[in-house]
Parts: sequence; C-alpha cells; structure tokens
Amino acid sequence: MARYIFITGGVVSSLGKGLASAALGALLQARGYTVRLRKLDPYLNVDPGTMSPFEHGEVFVTDDGAETDLDLGHYERFTGVHARQTDSISSGRIYSNVLEKERRGDYLGKTIQVIPHVTNEIKDFLRVGDEEVDFMLCEIGGTVGDIEGLPFFESIRQFIHERPRGQSILMHLTLLPYLAASGELKTKPTQHSVKELQSIGLAPDVLVCRSEHPIPERELEKIALFCNVRKDHVVPAYDLKTIYEAPLAYHRAGLDQAVLDAFGITPAPKPNLSRWEDVMDRISHPEGEVRVAIVGKYTQLEDAYKSIAEALTHGGMANRTKVRAEWIDAEIFEREDPAPYLQNFNAILVPGGFGERGTEGKIKAATFAREKKIPYLGICLGMQMAVIEAARNLGGVANAGSEEFDHEAGEKRFTPVVYHLKEWVQGNHTVRRKADDAKGGTMRLGAYTANLKAGSRVAQIYGSTVIEERHRHRYEVDAKYIEGLEKCGLIFSGMSPDGRLPEIVEIKDHPWFIGVQFHPELKSKPFAPHPLFADFIRAAKEAERLV
Repeated sequence: MARYIFITGGVVSSLGKGLASAALGALLQARGYTVRLRKLDPYLNVDPGTMSPFEHGEVFVTDDGAETDLDLGHYERFTGVHARQTDSISSGRIYSNVLEKERRGDYLGKTIQVIPHVTNEIKDFLRVGDEEVDFMLCEIGGTVGDIEGLPFFESIRQFIHERPRGQSILMHLTLLPYLAASGELKTKPTQHSVKELQSIGLAPDVLVCRSEHPIPERELEKIALFCNVRKDHVVPAYDLKTIYEAPLAYHRAGLDQAVLDAFGITPAPKPNLSRWEDVMDRISHPEGEVRVAIVGKYTQLEDAYKSIAEALTHGGMANRTKVRAEWIDAEIFEREDPAPYLQNFNAILVPGGFGERGTEGKIKAATFAREKKIPYLGICLGMQMAVIEAARNLGGVANAGSEEFDHEAGEKRFTPVVYHLKEWVQGNHTVRRKADDAKGGTMRLGAYTANLKAGSRVAQIYGSTVIEERHRHRYEVDAKYIEGLEKCGLIFSGMSPDGRLPEIVEIKDHPWFIGVQFHPELKSKPFAPHPLFADFIRAAKEAERLV
C-alpha cells in the first residue's frame, strides 16, 4: 500500500507546488523509493486541452493520450516516471463522471450531492495504482480557501481519516512576504493559511515556506509554534538560479528528511544524489554558449513553451553549452524582414501552435534558416510551415497552405499541402474524425510509432530506424506531395508504419534542418536529454564556431 503525500498551497498561487512536488519525488527516488505524482485541478474544464496557452500555459501530453497540466511535465522531467491519464484529474472530469453515472442510473435513484458522490469519485481517483509504488504524491491546484477547491480538500480529509494511521501526510506551501518599509518577513499570512486548512479538518505535517530573503531562526520557531508543526518540519524555500537546483536545495533544507520523519521512517535510507550533482555541474560549468531564436505566436507567456525551453536547456547540458533562448513574435516577420532579427542567432526553432495568426512569419523564418544554412528545428506546426515554405519556394506551389487556415477563415484560399486528418491507425483500430467534431480530446494524441529512413540524419541521431514519440495535432502534411517535394531536396525521413502520415522531414545539403510532426520536447529530461535537442544544440555550437 502506497504512502500518500498531499501537497497544498496557501497565501498566493504560483508558489511552485509543482516544482516542490517534483523535487520531493526525485529525492525519494534518490533514497531508493518508487514514486508516482498526480495533479488534482479544481477548474471545471474537463482537461486543459481546449484552453488557450495564455490562460494556462503549455498543455502536456502523456504517452496514453491525456492532455494535462504543465506540472506533469515537471514530474516527468524530475523523476523520469511517465505520467498516465490516471495522474491528472479536474473538477470538470469528476463532475462529468458523476453525471454520466447518474444518467445511467448507477446511483439507484439517490439524490446526487457533493458529499458523498463527488468526494467518493475523487477518492476513487486517488486510489488508482495504490499498490504500484512506495509513495504517491498528489498536488492540489489553486490555494486553500478557493471555493472550487473545497470538494478536493474534503476528499483528502476523508481519505486520510479512512486509511491506517501514519499512511498519509500533508505538505503545505506558503509565502513569507517581506515588507521593505519595516525590514521584516511577515509570518501572519502563513498562520492564516494554516488556520484555513485547520478549519476544514486538515493539519499540515510539513510546511514549506517560500521567501526571497533568509528566514531568521526566531521566525521559523514562531511559525512552528503558531502552526502546530515541529520546527524541523518547517522548511525554508528560497529562489534558485535554475529549477534543476531544487532537489539539492530542498535536500539541504531538510525536506526529504522531514517527510520521512513525518511517516516515522527511521532510520531512513541514505540518498544518492550523484544524478543531480552531475546535472548541476553541467549547468554551472558550460564550455560555450549558443543563441537560439524561438519564433512563435505565444511569446508573451514563456510557460506556453515550457517543455521546449527545458528541452533546449537539456540539449545544452548534453553539450556542456549554455543555451540562450530568445523569444521572437512570428507576427513581426509578417511586417518586417526577418534578417535583422535572426542573423545573429546560431539556430532557429519554430514550435507548434493553432490558427493562422503568425504563420506567414514562421514560414519566413523557415526560408531564412534554409537559405542561410542556419540549423532549424520545426515542431508540429513548425514542420508544417517548413513543408509549406518548400512547396511555395522550391516546388512551384505558389499558394501552398494549410486547410486549417481555410477552415478558420471560412473560405478556400490555399492549395492544401497540409490537410485535416480524417483517419489514422491507433493500435489495432482506425480512428475517424470530422472537421466539425467537438474539439476536446479529438486530436491525434499520445505516443505513436514512426519508421525512419535508413541512413537519414534522424536515423543517425536516434541510433534506430523505429521510434515512438508523442503527438498532439489534427492537421497533417499530405503524402501526395512527397514525391514532388523530394525532387526539390526535401527528404521525408520518417513515416507512420502504414506509410500514410509524414512524421519527419529534413533537407539535403543543409547543416541541420529537421521538422517533426510530434513533440520531442515532452520526453526530454535533464539527466536524459532528447537526442534531437542534443544534436540540435551540437549543430548550433558548430554554427557558432563558424561565425
């Protein structure tokens, strides 16, 4: 039976609960335990798949096709444990499940209420995989006191009460604000946050206190006294230069020891932190620097491309190189020449996205990278833009475009080199979709196999001719253009096993130009950089040496 750690937050949002959860998971692994991390989000969306990146940041995708919160990306990057559909739940999903059961008559005519029906549904979710790991870490989104979070907190209260004593603990993150006028750190918001938890029947076993300033010993004692927590279970958490310092920093602060003490695990196994010491050594002692331009459409919010930013950092670590990623709004290139903006970069990355806005700018970025022999990585829409660019400028299809943009505009303007994907093979069955289907969860989602052309650049990079990568798209390059585009210098070096769906393109006689329909950034980790990103940064490093 797994031990459960519930992670909650108070005072303000965006304190770093996801990062603290991921770091704690990594520290428990370092002590020889197995872990799984979960996210419970109080919003009413069934999942974040239909949310704008400006609303919620990146949508992370699991192997089994779940669209989840970006915190699951942190969990995977820090622990290497692949997330599953059962590791992410929202109020929307919970209520949807309850209402489906009510419509089927599963409740036998009962009056459906938050307690016990909604809370039971949440508890059933928590129990999935109970026997698989030593520790189950469950992060609750939002802050204590939010109305929408109350069913989750009540479920946790019941869950802890129903399990054997000592099998579950609560870890609470709070903020200690600093008042410059008085030169003081204030503990009162933390006290009120804990009081709010206690009012709903929950008491923290471990307190993690975020602060921009050192927390004096007397303040730690005060927090312990007024929050009814042991002083050595009050863990300070300061700002870090890099998120990958978190496991070592939290270990120095005593977080993992406090958690194990709260469970009564003594003596605790000694941690082996060599993996994270190596990670920090690579970040702290780079042997060079490259500049990478990310030409996208959600550049105002860096969280929209969170996994890409981290995968670039991992690629840099693989090459002991500092990666300076800079965000450029693709719409600028629809009005101005991209050359002054891009000429001083060592590589260009065009990420995924939805809709027509900014796409002509992305096409110009692909043109610049192709003509100037600058390393280029196109991901999802970035691959499609590279193919459209080649069709227009090399293949003679002057009005090449995507069916997506015609659907959005409500009129036919382009020759659809990229079309709406109506069917594909998933496992041993065929999935069929129509353009007017509901949006949520209807894309080609999750892990799919691709076959690589022997001798191609990507086959060399992967060291294999069969790969499996995660997808999230509903538009696809039309295979009927392959023959014509290959005559122009493109190589379709990766295809779906049935040979119908292009997965990877590259360009002959170019130092490094690759477009992929999938999202390689989702599988990259600091201790296991994705091979495409590692080689992309290697190529950028070569380009930097040639300047």
